[in-house]
Amino acid sequence: MSASSKPIHEKTSAVCMEGVQHCYGKIIALKGIDLTLPKGKTIGLVGPDGVGKSTLLSLLAGVKILQTGTINVLGRNVAEKKARDALSRHVAFMPQGLGYNLYPTLSIYENIDFHARLFSISAEVRETRIQRLLTATGLNPFQNRAAGKLSGGMKQKLSLCCALVHEPELLILDEPTTGVDPLSRRQFWQLVTDLRAERPEMTVIVATAYIDEAEQFEHFLAMNDGELLANAPTDEILAQYGDLENAYNAILPEDKRGNPHLEIPPFQQENGAKPAMEAHHLTKRFGDFTAVDDVSFTIEKGEIFGFLGSNGCGKSTTMKMLTGLLAPTEGNAEILGATVEAGSIETRMRVGYMSQAFSLYEEISVRKNLEMHATLYRLNGKAGKTAVEDAIKRYDLSTVADALPRDLSLGIRQRLQLAAACLHHPEILILDEPTSGVDPAARDHFWEELIRLSREERVTIFVSTHFMSEAARCDRISFMHRGKVLDMGTPETLRKKQHADTLEEAFICYLEANQDDETPQIASAKIDPSSTDTDTTTCAAASSTTTNHTTTAHTETSSATDRNNISTAQIKNAITTTVTTATHPARQRGIRAWLALLFTFSRREAKELLRDPVRLLFALFGPLVIMATAATAISFDIKDIRYSIFDQDHSIESRTFAAYFRGSPYFSEQTAVHSPQQAENALKEGKVSLVIAFPPNFGRQLMRGEHPEIDFAVDGAEPFFAENIKGMILGIVQEYGEQTLRAKGYGGNLEPAVRIIPRFAYNQDFKSIYAITPGVIMLALMLIPVMMTTLGIVREKEIGSISNLYTSPASVLQFLIGKQLPYVLTALLSYLLLIFFAIVVLGVPITGSFWAMTFGALLLILAVTGFGLLVSSVLSSQVAAMAAAAILTVIPAVNFSGMLYPVSTITGFNAILAKIFPAAHYQAISLGAFTKGQGFNQFIPAYLALAAYALVCITLASLLLKKQEK
Repeated sequence: MSASSKPIHEKTSAVCMEGVQHCYGKIIALKGIDLTLPKGKTIGLVGPDGVGKSTLLSLLAGVKILQTGTINVLGRNVAEKKARDALSRHVAFMPQGLGYNLYPTLSIYENIDFHARLFSISAEVRETRIQRLLTATGLNPFQNRAAGKLSGGMKQKLSLCCALVHEPELLILDEPTTGVDPLSRRQFWQLVTDLRAERPEMTVIVATAYIDEAEQFEHFLAMNDGELLANAPTDEILAQYGDLENAYNAILPEDKRGNPHLEIPPFQQENGAKPAMEAHHLTKRFGDFTAVDDVSFTIEKGEIFGFLGSNGCGKSTTMKMLTGLLAPTEGNAEILGATVEAGSIETRMRVGYMSQAFSLYEEISVRKNLEMHATLYRLNGKAGKTAVEDAIKRYDLSTVADALPRDLSLGIRQRLQLAAACLHHPEILILDEPTSGVDPAARDHFWEELIRLSREERVTIFVSTHFMSEAARCDRISFMHRGKVLDMGTPETLRKKQHADTLEEAFICYLEANQDDETPQIASAKIDPSSTDTDTTTCAAASSTTTNHTTTAHTETSSATDRNNISTAQIKNAITTTVTTATHPARQRGIRAWLALLFTFSRREAKELLRDPVRLLFALFGPLVIMATAATAISFDIKDIRYSIFDQDHSIESRTFAAYFRGSPYFSEQTAVHSPQQAENALKEGKVSLVIAFPPNFGRQLMRGEHPEIDFAVDGAEPFFAENIKGMILGIVQEYGEQTLRAKGYGGNLEPAVRIIPRFAYNQDFKSIYAITPGVIMLALMLIPVMMTTLGIVREKEIGSISNLYTSPASVLQFLIGKQLPYVLTALLSYLLLIFFAIVVLGVPITGSFWAMTFGALLLILAVTGFGLLVSSVLSSQVAAMAAAAILTVIPAVNFSGMLYPVSTITGFNAILAKIFPAAHYQAISLGAFTKGQGFNQFIPAYLALAAYALVCITLASLLLKKQEK
């Protein structure tokens, strides 16, 4: 089949691509794609994970940087920034993953409202569109519920509402139904069909991993290994091949084709054999959330038992309890007659477990991974080598044995994981969605091995999946939904129970039959708590439905007090009104419009921060904790120096000399020592900082006018502390000498000719708390706000919601400052708490201008949060961002600020850093306001330095954070 269809006139085309190639390092994701797609059509893009679908759609949406080739979308070149800005108002992109463009703590209404504000839609039009979309999708009764508490189906409906709120001409959906239960999947596509029926000019491009879903679209695209295999109207494909599954399998390269007619010998249960696995009322709760609810089943030896359900329904949690990786909250499980205990080594030696995500080591070769697993399973020496070689041969890994896993295709990586799980010849094999995302051929080869293990080696296989075709291959399956088992039996039995034509339709019937028992938690008291969050469709309708979802009838449940279903006609009526009044908002310009878009990000960030008590408490009271600990713990005051006497003379003279130390307020006498060894041990163990040793005959030598020596052993581990002790010893010795001379009648003038009496202009009591407190305030304001700001932005990169910035008309600068402002306000509140604590609790008064110091604090917060923006613009991991923010602020703040030693003593390159870094400037402001009585006029140079630092950081961050991914 040709990879390109007939040329379409540019005015009637939505997308034109020529020679598009995209690489991730050495990996080529797209290989010279040429593609033209018509306007006003629904287009399905199919292919397994990793073939380039998401890359292709991201390039169309302008999310990724175009590397090679040309792309025109709706007549505009996406390589040009102005064109992308204009396209952002006409294109909507729904990224891959459940709710990746949503904010979990925001309600349904707030999520849609945020997306509407991003496109500067006026308040009246915004409210009208939101309510009509909520009505059309049946989400209106739940508009006050947090997005994080929605089911997978509701999340996808909400994501669709967010994408459609600005009424785009081109809607791009990247695998919107992957991991969603069949009922929600059917309802989603019916919703898209109804929405588009009233807006036929809208072009819809959808990537999907479920090939049967593509039959409802008007145009069919197929990809494999970065290349376009098919580009033709769906009707032509169906006329040639009968169905898309056969079509896709036929156009794949021969080595990638699957075997849809895989023969499975019937399962024969062994007479008298005990069950391999049993679960008795298994329940697992995480806080208030019940992940698995009263699950019970029995699996026979050698049986292939399938767990079928959507993402988040509890499949993985159940499997982890069966392997001993998680302890159940209630109930118990048995494997081969023995009770499963969390952490049990015996259980793990008899079970092979393959996790959903790739869990082997990317940095070592295939062979080394297997050798390491052999060692873990106590296969040492010859036995381990034999097991590794057998696994490499059996799972056809010989050609890649010395390759790194990261360089392998997904199918080979899954074979490697299966080889590692079977290395120790387990009696039970637990596989968590092992074929998710692999190509049909790899999936079928994988199942051939599972069948061989089950039928020939009598290995019991417990496998989870969301592919109906795989579920049909199992001996028995269990339908699971929201932590509960709906029913179990053979696939054919379950299908017949519901009088359904397919297994998928049977599952849908089970979901509908059980949804009346579901009572979702409603966030708003205005909503009837008996409302349900799923749609209802009669099983009779389901059983008569063909695979073309465009003919599927569907209804939506409302609250228990109003069970009138929202029909398709009502949806169309709601959307018709929207269409007749719809106009694309003109781009608002001017400072008010610019600030409105900036405050859109600030409003959303503030709501998220207020609803996250951990982050909020850390932001507000984290600096206060630093203040309470550091200001009271750090002190340069020298007092209560612990010392011991080692008196080998025991004379009146030695006791008289020792009395001078006892009378000093700076020294605290400890238990006397009686040997040099005791003296050394006391210093080593830190019991004392000073040992005074009087030699034998000290008093006699002193009376004879000789000069006996006294040994002062000082702990020199802390030079600053030791030097102060030395000075105090000299002072006491001098005082003792003067008093002794006077006692002997030397009454002459013993005073020095010039006597210096120091008087301190500030901090007259010479208390270090007055010097440390201003520095600790500076340090607290440096550390916490920068970490909070950095995490606030990097978190969006990790969860994927930053794609909302990429696809919106907002600029990077608006995004950055909008994200920064809530943390600036939070830090200012925290600053006021610090000042209150310093004055009231620590008793450190402000002698200068409070407002001058507060203005300086505001500039410091702007500077450090700006630095946080800069760090977050170049990092994408929260762990790395937190570490970088802490290291790059604390070390300079302590060493270059004058907190520990004067800035004037810093020389060389460090002196330059001290002048550039904001810590020293605010340290001068804080000290000046607290101890020197200074005000605005004295702080002007520091103000200018802090403002300049903030401006430079924010400018650099806006330049480094790109509005496109690589």
